[in-house]
Amino acid sequence: MAEDSKGYKRINFFTGFQTTADDWNDLVKYQVEKHKLHNRLMHGPGVVPRVMGGLKVSARGRADMSVEVAPGYAIDGDGNEVFIAEPTIKTIDPGDFKLPQTVYVVAKYVEELTDFVSYRANLEYKGHRRIAEGFKVEAIITEPDITREIELCRVFMTKDVKRITDAKDPLDPKPNEIDLRYVPVAGVVGSTMDPKALNELADVLTGAKGVYTHMYSKMRILSAGNVNGAMNALDMLLRCNLVDERNLYELFATVFSMQEELITDVEENYPQYSNKKEFASFKKHVELLQHMYTEGQFNQETLTNVMGYQKKSTENLQTIFGGKVVKKKVEAAAKAADEEVLEKIKVKSDDFGETIEIDGVKLRRADTIDVLDKQSEQTHKFRIVDSKDKYRTRQKLKYPDGVIVEDTGVAYEGGYAEWEISNVTPNKDILMFIRMDYVKGDWEAEIHANGKKTGTMVCSGDDRKFRWRNWPYRIPAEYVTDTFLTIRQAPVTAERDLNLYRIWFYQPA
Repeated sequence: MAEDSKGYKRINFFTGFQTTADDWNDLVKYQVEKHKLHNRLMHGPGVVPRVMGGLKVSARGRADMSVEVAPGYAIDGDGNEVFIAEPTIKTIDPGDFKLPQTVYVVAKYVEELTDFVSYRANLEYKGHRRIAEGFKVEAIITEPDITREIELCRVFMTKDVKRITDAKDPLDPKPNEIDLRYVPVAGVVGSTMDPKALNELADVLTGAKGVYTHMYSKMRILSAGNVNGAMNALDMLLRCNLVDERNLYELFATVFSMQEELITDVEENYPQYSNKKEFASFKKHVELLQHMYTEGQFNQETLTNVMGYQKKSTENLQTIFGGKVVKKKVEAAAKAADEEVLEKIKVKSDDFGETIEIDGVKLRRADTIDVLDKQSEQTHKFRIVDSKDKYRTRQKLKYPDGVIVEDTGVAYEGGYAEWEISNVTPNKDILMFIRMDYVKGDWEAEIHANGKKTGTMVCSGDDRKFRWRNWPYRIPAEYVTDTFLTIRQAPVTAERDLNLYRIWFYQPA
């Protein structure tokens, strides 16, 4: 097989071809070299972002001269793949260097012959059956050579260094702090995001740009122009199919920063707007988004929250300042939880997990209240107000499938029950399921969300044999206006007690 500069030759098998070890080695080498060529030309050297731990280097909790390299994947300049499957500890000995000095932590691709065998019948037949592809993490003092080394971090070490720590300001690391600014990033082409999520993101950006453009061009709020510019840049990258989970949160970080500047500008120069409740809600959403970004926990739930908060932020600003907001597309998933699915969940006896999937409809759990559990009630500010009668109850009853469940709850007559829930995605239906004793139904109760009546919860019929039910109620998306809601259940049927044991809240996934 020739080198890539002269072209490639691959083995051509034919009947009677007598192969040797060299032939088989050439076959493997051809595949390896072509794969390395693809890596060099199509991706470029560096750490592949968002794969496992991204090879991120961090200080250890014991505060010493060692660092921890998270699992991840990288490509060096020769096209070799550096794969680190488990966290790796690298201890840096100051005695090995003439300090003060910048020390570079690098990862290298290495190969090792393994599985040596020899045959007693003929000792000439011997060799290594495998080549192990591995890695080596080293600390060096010369600028890393990208053709054979991948920089994972650098640290400027002083003479009196005692420990290596994470940088307090990642954009301006100080001596003896881990500097990640020069870690190369491998090129990645295309987006791995679900097309539905990409379309939803496009809608979010379109609506937001309409409002920020109006604030900048019509109302002369200059800081809104910076937010609009960040939104436009993100939108252009989206149209080039270059946005996904690997970079979306970093891109949105710029938007969050511009929105914080907008908040400061409005508070200082436009007090007639900053004292409105919608502006306070917008400010809180930006703070939540910045907090999520700082935490660094990027997953599907984070993505859902980012888009939900941005939608609500756009609506808040539109209410205050005006401007055109593009109507949101109605998600099929939001309407898919039809009555047939609700009926199946109503008699569900097994655990209510993080997600529920029935007949192709997938729901994500937002919150849960365990009635009579002190911590759960305090967290959700659960209370019963102005009741004519109230009592605790413990029941060991059956669901319609015969499964026996024991639970404790509370029953009340008159007045109302109220609680708060969080982790809600705005502008999506909430499906509320209340575990109740169905021995006596035929009651109605009004359901309010954040002070607005959403409709009437109707419990018809009864069952004296199989008494457990998870009674459903849908809070329409137009009443889900924030990331947290105060929900009130107010009975309207006279002389009828309502019982509550456990309450689950789900939204379309």
